[in-house]
Amino acid sequence: MAKGMKYDSKSIHKDVIERLAKLRETIEKYRYEYHVLDKSNISPMALDSLKHELVDIESRYPELITPDSPSQRIAGKPLPEFKKVTHKVSQWSFNDAFSEEEMVEFDTRVKRFLKQASDENLNPDLSASSVSLIHSPTYICEHKIDGLKIVLEYEKGFLKTAVTRGDGKVGEDVTENVKTIESVPLKLTQSVNIIVEGEVWMAKSQLKILNEKRKRDGEEPFANPRNLAAGSIRQLDPKIVAERRLSTFIYDIAEYDDMPYRQYLELELLKELGFKINPHYKHCKNIDEVISYWKEWKDKMPREDYLADGIVVKVDERKYQDMLGYTGKAPRWGIAFKFPAEQVTTILEDIVFQVGRTGVITPVAHLRPVSVAGSTVSRATLHNEDEINRLDVRIGDTVILQKAGDVIPDIVSVVKELRPRNSKPYVFPTRIPACGGDGKIERIPGQSAWRCVSTDSFEQSKRKFYYFVSKKCFNIDGLGPKIINLLLENNLISTLDDIFTLKKGDILALPRFAEKSVDNLLISIEKARKITLPRFLSSLSISQVGEETAYDVALHFGNIGKIMSAKYEELKAMYGVGPVVAQSVVDWFKESNNKKLIKNLLKQIEIEKVQMIESSSLKGKIFVFTGILPTLEREVGQEMVRKTGGEISSSVSKNTSYVVAGESAGSKLDKAKKLGVKIISEKEFLEMIK
Repeated sequence: MAKGMKYDSKSIHKDVIERLAKLRETIEKYRYEYHVLDKSNISPMALDSLKHELVDIESRYPELITPDSPSQRIAGKPLPEFKKVTHKVSQWSFNDAFSEEEMVEFDTRVKRFLKQASDENLNPDLSASSVSLIHSPTYICEHKIDGLKIVLEYEKGFLKTAVTRGDGKVGEDVTENVKTIESVPLKLTQSVNIIVEGEVWMAKSQLKILNEKRKRDGEEPFANPRNLAAGSIRQLDPKIVAERRLSTFIYDIAEYDDMPYRQYLELELLKELGFKINPHYKHCKNIDEVISYWKEWKDKMPREDYLADGIVVKVDERKYQDMLGYTGKAPRWGIAFKFPAEQVTTILEDIVFQVGRTGVITPVAHLRPVSVAGSTVSRATLHNEDEINRLDVRIGDTVILQKAGDVIPDIVSVVKELRPRNSKPYVFPTRIPACGGDGKIERIPGQSAWRCVSTDSFEQSKRKFYYFVSKKCFNIDGLGPKIINLLLENNLISTLDDIFTLKKGDILALPRFAEKSVDNLLISIEKARKITLPRFLSSLSISQVGEETAYDVALHFGNIGKIMSAKYEELKAMYGVGPVVAQSVVDWFKESNNKKLIKNLLKQIEIEKVQMIESSSLKGKIFVFTGILPTLEREVGQEMVRKTGGEISSSVSKNTSYVVAGESAGSKLDKAKKLGVKIISEKEFLEMIK
């Protein structure tokens, strides 16, 4: 449910009450599976999203909060296989923040509460100088490790018990298992009585080793480090735990006679006593520094050998922590600032259809706006009819949305427990108005895609023009979608070759055009009259013919005339073409309108030959470009690669030879590092090309 959504102020609508009941039931189901049974039938990120929606509704309707609501709980019940232990210190969980705005709100609440506490003289021992500083608390930031929380008690420096968090009051005694973890000291450096808290986790590299062994033994690989760490701690045989090579980070002191007066001093004391702490904590003077730390680590975290889904932010001064205290389930002095989720839940409000430049129909989900992977989205692709049927997605459904990097979001699955009553399976249409003519659509033989029967709809025409002038094709600067639409609406262009016949007087008559802007546009059009054969072939929007296929076909035939007269068998025999592409090319060039278009275009443009250096050492090497390069446009770099016999890919895999990385390189760079793919700069790339 989108944050900020309004409800009927006169009374609480029954749909809200129903939604709340279903949310509670669903969250409890998945929380029990995840925290108690260590099963991941829904991702932690998606579960967080459901909980966030629950809290949002309850914050608007506090009269609907019940004692058994998931928002009032800490975690699941302990498993029966281990002895139950009552915690000496109650175990709290932190409230979550998902945006910079929510962190600023947290900072405001902290300062407001501290001011109120000092004004009411709730702490009479507070000095005047301390009171003046209350309005500027500082913070400690630590990584929020995705593992299993553990509570360790030491008597006179020796480990007495290790207990899981359980439901916050009662946990499971897993002492013998925890003793097998090398990072847990059996004896501290000082003879003290202390209770500490931390996280048990498994390294991603260790999971890889275990899974490789399981594959060799013909066993199913483990799903993720978090579940394996939790499952290992609950093994009844400590020998199995020892083999798993778990680790810990200890981050808090729950009980101690001489408690440090600042949070960062707690971490230093823990280190002195012999505990392993996470080295990346940072003291921040204000909330702006907290947000900067979060921004830094949301990009760097994938490179670490452990999982973390955010940072934990705590008021550093213990006296302020004491003044702030706790709510029913969480401390007021701390919060978990989650990294942008790659999976969230939202509501599918409608399914609409987009007509592509080749007439292919793509169903698009219109969603209740939601933040995923750091940006707010309201659209997701549903790919085709088969995908809609596979998901059994319906209008009104709660869906799990996934986004990785810059990729368009996908709907992963439907939370069917939250499906509205009387919902009906989605029926794929037989006509779409944007197709033109009578709107009929047809399924492409041998494929899961549908396309318009009519090939001359206005929507298709627009998209063909957009692609024709794009950087990948003719690269006409200043001729964007808005200008194309304007030219089409005023009947100044109707076929692709019309672009090169435009005159100054034609364009000056249009709104928002001045003499200078018209001159600049005409100069751009003039510069575009020379084009390579691969780019020209790609610009024609032939179904199934993308950049790489266009390049292969262009190099094979050498000129447009030979391509136009190519036989099906000759095209099909080419590497990387195949029967579907071959038939599409033959069919396109058979059309009289298309032959006429080529003839008219050749009157306006000059097609340059592409010469490949056969002896190049880069022949067959696969390149991926990512980020913003200092001087090269990505399309120019890609063409350089093709001219030297190399290949271009849009995604990184183990087959990638080089990743050319510039500024703001994202998920592709991270994947390249993970796979050990060679990463080079623009300078190194240009040296290589020379």
